[in-house]
Amino acid sequence: MHGRSCRRLTLALALWVVPLAFAKEPMTPGARIALIRGLVKEIAVNKVPLPRGKKGIFVEYPGKLDKGKADAELRVNGLAIKPGMPVEITKLTFKSDEIVFEINGGGKKRSKWYQHIEIGMGGTTQPVTRETPELAYGSWIKLTFPGKVPTLTVAEVKQALGSVLDWERHAPTVLYTPTVSPRFKEAIKNHQVLAGMDRDAVLSSKGAPDRRVRETRNGVEQEDWIYGLPPHVLFVTFDGDTVVAVKQY
Repeated sequence: MHGRSCRRLTLALALWVVPLAFAKEPMTPGARIALIRGLVKEIAVNKVPLPRGKKGIFVEYPGKLDKGKADAELRVNGLAIKPGMPVEITKLTFKSDEIVFEINGGGKKRSKWYQHIEIGMGGTTQPVTRETPELAYGSWIKLTFPGKVPTLTVAEVKQALGSVLDWERHAPTVLYTPTVSPRFKEAIKNHQVLAGMDRDAVLSSKGAPDRRVRETRNGVEQEDWIYGLPPHVLFVTFDGDTVVAVKQY
């Protein structure tokens, strides 16, 4: 009787645990669309170093950073984004067992289509241009799952990525009232950008840029944030975390 009771108890526990483990249904098309709408162009502040390269960092659901892989990617590919920097989710890619979040355009060097074309005569060819690919200033965060990606809400995804992204610090009412100079506060209030601002201040003033272009000029890496379309375009140039030039066309 005792053995039979134990078997019944074991079966009952198994039936109780299994539904909890598989409580969420696989990701539905509607849930994917909701995540894309709720997260693409979203701004957060980075908590951990993000590497360049093709892989980025891995976060195991419900929120554990794989630090070993992250450190290995940093050693091989170098740092793309240091902790404390505002970042933008620029794309979501859904795979069978992971969601890939492209950060600041991704971590691979980018080349223009015409840089892959060569011309010549006979057996000799040469590229039409000798421009070097733009240096990547982005990365990836991969949220991985033990099985198929389940249906998740925007709030659940933000919670899962909470170990690597701070979703609250970019609010101007939190960041700027106690720390920013009166001159920059006034500029933020009027949606203006001034030399000397940091990235957080620019994001609060103008929001996320329409485009980012990162180049090496005179041996120094700089990044342009570009707002608007011709004929009215604003270029904000960063050297590190500081605005060094603002040009309005």
